[in-house]
This record gives sequence, structure tokens and C-alpha cells, in this order.
Amino acid sequence: MSEAAVSTELMKVRDLHKQYRMGSQTLQVLAGVDLQVEAGQWLCILGASGSGKSTLLHLMGGLDTPDQGTVHFRQQDLFGLSAAQRDRFRNRHVGFVFQFYHLLPELDVLENTLISAMVDRSALAWPGQQSELRQRAGQLLDDLGLSPRLHHKPNELSGGERQRVAIARALINQPDVLLADEPTGNLDQATGRRILDLLSKLHDKGQTIVMVTHDKEVAARADRVLRLETGKLGEKSGGKSPPG
Repeated sequence: MSEAAVSTELMKVRDLHKQYRMGSQTLQVLAGVDLQVEAGQWLCILGASGSGKSTLLHLMGGLDTPDQGTVHFRQQDLFGLSAAQRDRFRNRHVGFVFQFYHLLPELDVLENTLISAMVDRSALAWPGQQSELRQRAGQLLDDLGLSPRLHHKPNELSGGERQRVAIARALINQPDVLLADEPTGNLDQATGRRILDLLSKLHDKGQTIVMVTHDKEVAARADRVLRLETGKLGEKSGGKSPPG
């Protein structure tokens, strides 16, 4: 059997560059980033505030475009796709969890969870799939301990509950990879640990996770830890297993 046939590679990033204009200044955020994500892996990118962690995550998920370099998802060049194709890719294959939740205040917990599924389906397809998707959302929310809160609005929830809703929303389309941007950064320590325990359970079930954080203790939950400094990635000892 060929090496390609047994490969578990899910994502490959090569020579990624990104800079921003700040008035008359140019800020070089990423300066040639290379990394590979294996299916089923929990990879953490550790870096100080302003190091470019979120920029890298956004590029990996197709939320932004690089100045140079490539992101391949199962050998598909993400930036070889049109903007509309990238939107469809992102909705079907990537789940995002952000530090600040980004829940819609006018929707309840169940509706916020379903929003990604609704976006991915036409007005004609939605009625025929609505029942199944509502059942899936209900099961996800039950697994996350949110069954009693299905019809509560975000302003009626704690920070930890809001983050769990955000995780349910990220998982509703059964994504291949979960991209988590400082998922505990807006939570107290105890609540943050519960969110990490939840991510660990998802990972144990086979969910691929790429997480960015500035916190070494949070990073230690991952299988592999990379450090982002001066726009480049390097191996860092830590995580649950030696770097591979």
C-alpha cells in the first residue's frame, strides 16, 4: 500500500505569510508558517498576545486570505477556490469556536445552535431536514448539559453556558476540524477547565482540534504544541505526547 493511501493528513500549511498596514507602517504577522494537522489530532499553537495566532487560525479556516503560501485541506487548495466555494467549504468542514462566543442575542440556545445548519441549506431543502437537524441539535445540547436552557436567550446564560452553545453551533454540521481561538480566554479558571474537559471528550471521540492560546496550562491538554514567535512556528515540549 502506498504512503499516500495510508496518510492521515487532514490539513497542510506551507510558507504562509500575512502582513497588515498600520498607517504608514507594515506589520509582518506571519513570515513563512509551515504545519501539518493529522486527522484526530489535537494541535495547540501557543503564543503571546499579538503573535498572530488568531490570524493563522483564520487563514486555516478560510476566513482571511494570505499574502503568500497555501492551505490544503485533504489535498484541496483552499485558496484555489472561489469566495463562494470557500464559504461552502468552511460551513461544511470547519467548526469555529471563538473567545467571545458571537451568539445572536435575539435567538435562543436551540436557534443559535441551528444557525450554521440553516445557512448551509436552501429554503426548499430546510423544511425536509429541519426535524432531523433539530433532533441533532437537541442531542448535542443535551450532551453539553444544556437541555434545561434550550429556549433561553444568550443574556440569560453564564459565560460557560454561552461557550457551550458556541461549541454546539460549531459541531452541528459535523465538521472535520474544530478551530478554537482562545476558547477559555473569557472564562474564569474553573469554568475554563470544564470547557477543556469538554474538548477532551470530543477529542477522545475522534474530533480533530486546532486550538490557539497564550496559556501554557491550556496548551498542555493538546497532543502536540507549537510555539508561534516572530511570525514563525517552532516545536515546544509539552502536550500529552512528544512532538511528531
